[in-house]
Amino acid sequence: MALTMLNELLIEDPNPPMLLYQVSKTAQLDTLNYQSCFMQGVFAHFPEILFIHRTYNPMGKVLYTFLVDGPRVQLEGHLARAVYFAIPAKEDAEGLAQMFQVFKKFNPAWERVCTILVDPHFLPLPTLAMEFPAAEVLLSAFHICKFLQGKFYQLSLGQPVERVLLTSLQSTMCSATAGNLRKLYTLLSSCIPPTQLPELHSHWLLNDRIWLAHRWRSRAESSRYFQGLEVTTRVLSQFFGTTPCVEQGMVSLLRYMHQNSGDKASFSLELSPQNNHAALDVSPESPKVEQLVEARIQHSLNAICTGPAAQLCLGELAVVQKSVHLIGSSSEKVNIQILEDTHRVQPQPPASCSCYFHQAFHLPCRHILAILSAHHQVLQPNMLPAQWTAGCAASLDNILGSKWSETLDKHLAVALLTEEVGQLLQHCSQEEFERRYSTLRELADSWIGPYEQVQL
Repeated sequence: MALTMLNELLIEDPNPPMLLYQVSKTAQLDTLNYQSCFMQGVFAHFPEILFIHRTYNPMGKVLYTFLVDGPRVQLEGHLARAVYFAIPAKEDAEGLAQMFQVFKKFNPAWERVCTILVDPHFLPLPTLAMEFPAAEVLLSAFHICKFLQGKFYQLSLGQPVERVLLTSLQSTMCSATAGNLRKLYTLLSSCIPPTQLPELHSHWLLNDRIWLAHRWRSRAESSRYFQGLEVTTRVLSQFFGTTPCVEQGMVSLLRYMHQNSGDKASFSLELSPQNNHAALDVSPESPKVEQLVEARIQHSLNAICTGPAAQLCLGELAVVQKSVHLIGSSSEKVNIQILEDTHRVQPQPPASCSCYFHQAFHLPCRHILAILSAHHQVLQPNMLPAQWTAGCAASLDNILGSKWSETLDKHLAVALLTEEVGQLLQHCSQEEFERRYSTLRELADSWIGPYEQVQL
């Protein structure tokens, strides 16, 4: 089966890809190295900075994806910066050395690699240093950001603190100046319990060498960079990370690249009809299925909610339909990200989400609706507060039926901020409370004047 599926990658092509693999005695894929001519050309043009990302499948096999990085790389497309795929037999020194040696054999430009960016859990650093002796190995800003995001969720810090930390992290990553990194470091020190703080490795924020490799980007460029890598890693997880069969995952991934490449002639992959079913399990759902699910959600919204409430939720659903969303689950809650700030969703009734829309209106937001859409479910009455159910919210129709006003937007923003500040003040030490209260007091006096008593 492995040989049959992988040989599909070597069909007649003017520029066939490099594909090396080994199969075990049980006919299972043991190792794989893949690089198309286009990928080889990209690396030859931009070899200075190499970004390595690892994706694990349910059976414990790991896919190494090499991507080019740096100021000169201006490539569009989810996987346009990917220049090499490899699956080592084992993640030990011998297996990784063999993988890197194959990469170097087919890519003479490896000698020009100056920097290699890796994730915090990348342990075989000695092997990497031995195979690339002239390159500097650094933690990547993207992987540090993902590491901290995951830790914020794991530590169960409470929604207000979690939201403040995530917002500060996002802002800092888009403007990684020494001052902003120091502020984030200080914020972590004040918000994270001392016993848990070492788990975050916050000293990384003060390692200027890490951030010099990222700081050259403007705020807009940083935002696009992180969003692009988020989509790239999501695609890798969708096709390889969710499939126990390594061969099926790789065929599905390469098929996706072939269909979504700006230069389709550069990729040599085409599935025969008898093998099309191999990729269906992990391919995106067909438009007909998606339309049916969305229609059922719309019907449930119209049947259960008041008219204005349904319109608000349908607006959120429209965002979901036009966005790429990433869903990951834990034991009790589901994390949903629509290429924006990450939010925490509690799907069990009454459904809740940490996003601004849900906190302001207590209505199903785009994140809750994305969960329903992904699970082919519809809105249930017990997922909605009583005041929003049809026939019970006539007094709100006039407010929500009118056009959105800037005053209302400001009022909701201030109310949400007030709640966050209040929660932070209630859960800090007396010394920290006095310091924060004094800061707020000075800010209020500077706006209104000390001659008026300002209530905080």
